[in-house]
Amino acid sequence: MKIKILGLVIICFLIISCQQQEGKTPAQRPNVLFILVDDLGLNDLGFTGSEIYETPNIDKLASQGMSFTQGYAASRVCSPSRASIFTGKFTARHGITDWIGAKSGTQWRSKNRHDRLLPAKYINKIQDDDYILPEVMRASGYKTFFAGKWHLGPEGSYPEDHGFEKNVGGWESGAPKGGYFSPWINPNLENEQEGENLSMRLARETAGFIKENKDAAFFAFLSFYAVHAPIQTTQEKWNKYREKIRRQGIKDNGYKMERVLPIRQVQDNPVYAGLVESTDDAVGVVLTALKDLGLEDNTIVIFTSDNGGVASGDNYSTSNLPLRGGKGYQWEGGIREPYFIKVPWLEGEAGQHNYPVTGTDFYPTILDLANIDLLPEQHVDGISLKPLLENSAIDMPDRPLFWHYPHYGNQGGEPSSIIRDNNWKLIHYWEDGRNELYNLKSDPYEQTDLADQNPQMAEQLANKLDSWLTGVNAQLPVEDPEYDQEKAQKRHDMIVNELLPKLEQERKDMLSADFEPDDDWWGSKVTVD
Repeated sequence: MKIKILGLVIICFLIISCQQQEGKTPAQRPNVLFILVDDLGLNDLGFTGSEIYETPNIDKLASQGMSFTQGYAASRVCSPSRASIFTGKFTARHGITDWIGAKSGTQWRSKNRHDRLLPAKYINKIQDDDYILPEVMRASGYKTFFAGKWHLGPEGSYPEDHGFEKNVGGWESGAPKGGYFSPWINPNLENEQEGENLSMRLARETAGFIKENKDAAFFAFLSFYAVHAPIQTTQEKWNKYREKIRRQGIKDNGYKMERVLPIRQVQDNPVYAGLVESTDDAVGVVLTALKDLGLEDNTIVIFTSDNGGVASGDNYSTSNLPLRGGKGYQWEGGIREPYFIKVPWLEGEAGQHNYPVTGTDFYPTILDLANIDLLPEQHVDGISLKPLLENSAIDMPDRPLFWHYPHYGNQGGEPSSIIRDNNWKLIHYWEDGRNELYNLKSDPYEQTDLADQNPQMAEQLANKLDSWLTGVNAQLPVEDPEYDQEKAQKRHDMIVNELLPKLEQERKDMLSADFEPDDDWWGSKVTVD
C-alpha cells in the first residue's frame, strides 16, 4: 500500500513539474519594468567587460536574465531609436531618422561644417496613427508610467499624449537642462531638494509608482537622461575613479583621428565613470523596490540603451573599443547595445545568446509575454523573442536588419544606410555611393572591408538594401550645390591641429589632483543625498 501511495506521489509530482515546464507562465498577469539608459555603450558595464566603470546592480540583473550579445539599437542616435522601441518599426518606416531638433536641408549650412550633402528632412514626432506600445498596454488594463527622457515630440506629443497615464520629467528636451543636480530646468519635474541627483529622483519616482500600483498590473518605463552630456558627478565619485585610473596607469594618448573627428581610445574619464555609477545606483533603487514589495518574481525587467557610447563629439565620454566607432557612427560601436531581458519564471533559460535582435523586437516581445494579442501591422519590423526566451535552443528565423541615417552626426558619423543579413553587414554611403562590406563573424570589429574582395555579396546586399529603402519611401540626402571643398579641408585641418591636442589636454586636466569644474561640483555639494 505504501508503495502504491509513494508511486502516486511521484506521478503527481512529475505531472505538476511537466505542467510548470510546459506552461512557463507567471502566477498572474506580469508587470513590466523597462529601463532605458541614454548613450550607454555596450562595453560601459562591468558585465560586458569594463575594467573601470562599476555597475553591480545592472550586472546582477544581466546575469539573471537573457543577455543578447548581438543586441542592437534601431539607430545610432536617440530619437529614432526610441521611436522604434515604441512603434516596432525601423526608422526609415516611421520617419524619425534623426534626433528631434537636428537641422536638415539648407538649414544644415548654419552649422558651418561645409559638408557635401544637405541632410534629409525627417518627421519630428510620433505619428498619431501609430498605435504605440504604452497605448496597447493601457488599453489592455495596465497602469502605465513614464519617467525621464522622452525627446519624441513637442508639447501635444508628450508621454501622456501617447498612452502613459503619468509622466514624470518627459518633454521635448533630449538633454538634462540645468544638469544632473537640482535645480534643473524641466517643466514636468519639480525641484524639491537643492542638490538632489536627477537619476536618483527618477528612480524614486518610479519606485513610488510601483508601490502605489503593487496590486495592479503595471508597465513602468524608466528612461534615464544619464549618461547623456553634460557629464557630471560628485567630487567623491570623481576622486574614486581618478585614483582607480591612476592605479591602472594613465595612457600617454587617449585619442586618435577617425575620418571626421577625434575618437576616444580608453575608458579613463573619471567624471563619466561617476555618472555611470550613479545611474547604476538608481537602477538599484528600483530593483530593490520590486524585491521589497514582493513583486520581483512577477515582473519582467528589460534593460537597454538607445545608441552607442559617446566616443566623439558631445563630451567625448567613453571608448567602445574593441568595437569601432560610437554614438552617431555607422559601425558597431554606434548601434550595438546592452540588451537584457529578465523573465523570472524563465530563469532556467538565463544566459547569453548570439541571435541578432534589435529595438523593434521589444514591442511584440512584451505583448507576447503579457499574453496580449500581437499587432503585426503595427510592429511590422519586430518579432517576438518569447520563443527564444522560453527555449534558448530554438531556431529563430533569419531576417535582415536595416538602419537608415541620411544625416551627418554631431559625433563624426557619415550619412549612410546599413543592412545586416546573417553575418554580413553592408554600409552604403550617400556622399559618394561607395559600399563597405564586413563579415561580423570573422571580423566583429570591422577592420577589413571586403567589398572589393567579394563584389557579388556586396551587390546582393546593396540591391536588397535599396529595394527595402524604396519600399518604405525612405527620405534621402541631396548634394549641396554650395559645397566648398577648400573650406571643408580647412575645417578638417583645424580639427587635427587644434581640437585633437585640446582634447588630450582636457583629458589630463580631468585626471589631475586639482581638477575643479566649479565651486560646488555642479551643485552636488549643496546637500548630501
